[in-house]
Amino acid sequence: MKFIPTAIPDVILIEPQIFGDSRGFFMETWQSNKFAEAGIDLPFVQDNHSRSRKGTLRGLHYQIQQPQGKLVRVLAGEIYDVAVDLRRSSPTFGRWLGVTLSAENQAMLWIPPGFGHGFYVLSESADFFYKCTDYYAPEHALAIRWDDPELQITWPLLDGATPLLSATDAKGAAFKDAEVYP
Repeated sequence: MKFIPTAIPDVILIEPQIFGDSRGFFMETWQSNKFAEAGIDLPFVQDNHSRSRKGTLRGLHYQIQQPQGKLVRVLAGEIYDVAVDLRRSSPTFGRWLGVTLSAENQAMLWIPPGFGHGFYVLSESADFFYKCTDYYAPEHALAIRWDDPELQITWPLLDGATPLLSATDAKGAAFKDAEVYP
């Protein structure tokens, strides 16, 4: 596996080694020793799998209480994945990073606790899988608007159309008003 630093140093792009032949492929997606050597040594307690249709945007989600680190990847389809640094004490506070993850590129992204997270579906549908370092707690779930003018996230919206949003995501807080990490 290659652990590749990004413009936000705590967010890491991971390229697994893929072994393929005429039968298909094999790849290792998680090994605690390799991840610990790369500085990702929090325990994972929950795995999630979602399927979304083209044009769906989920996020920007986070939990101040029970903050979750996430190791994300796409099993089928293609998404644009975004992490926003919500740690007020960080030199990259308020900055965002976006990467394309797909079943084809098999890349993964490590998003540590202290970040907001969201993704936008570029393909007809996408199966999105992620491991979490803490449990989902709906009573602590928060969202920041996907189109917040201060964050200025450049989402690759298909035909410039407004994305499909949940009611919760449509009512996300403005970044300037959002509760953030210390």
